[in-house]
Amino acid sequence: MKQDFSLVTEEELAQLFPILLEPYNPKWKIYFLQEKKYLHTVFGDSIVRINHIGSSSVEGLMAKPTVDILLEVKEDTDIEKATETLLDAGYIVNTPKRDIIMYLKGYTPKGFQGQAVHIHVRHPDDWGELYFRDYLFTHPDIAAEYAKLKVSLKEKYPHNRDGYTDAKGEFIRKYTDMARQEYAGKYQIG
Repeated sequence: MKQDFSLVTEEELAQLFPILLEPYNPKWKIYFLQEKKYLHTVFGDSIVRINHIGSSSVEGLMAKPTVDILLEVKEDTDIEKATETLLDAGYIVNTPKRDIIMYLKGYTPKGFQGQAVHIHVRHPDDWGELYFRDYLFTHPDIAAEYAKLKVSLKEKYPHNRDGYTDAKGEFIRKYTDMARQEYAGKYQIG
């Protein structure tokens, strides 16, 4: 079922979709694997690489209950055809700056319903999200520091997703840069 948010104001969206944080949930990995399987049926051989990213991918880390997926596709991928299929399956389309397109699931005009999923579709590259995730995997002290930061920012920005995300930026950039040094070239293609 297609969702229509055209008549919902920014303020109403902020109230419908507050910043939520939950303890790590092992079901997030299961949801990722289910989405990955489904995305293979939609994108097929166009997929170059697919990864679970974001805090929900880091075992033990408090996170927004959202499964973030980085889907890297070939240049000649038929995005329009895939979008039609995903819209018919109830996903919402968004077009943030860094993504070719982004598909969302779990958002309704009445608030969150079911598992929230963000599918970031991009062309292959040496993406920072992969390095940051891996750094949190291997540095639990930094993951714990990140969890504390997120809790404090949730209190400061309970209904401001952009403010919450922007306020994490310096921390993420710092440790992504450190991860790029530690795991130099790990995600380069070709």
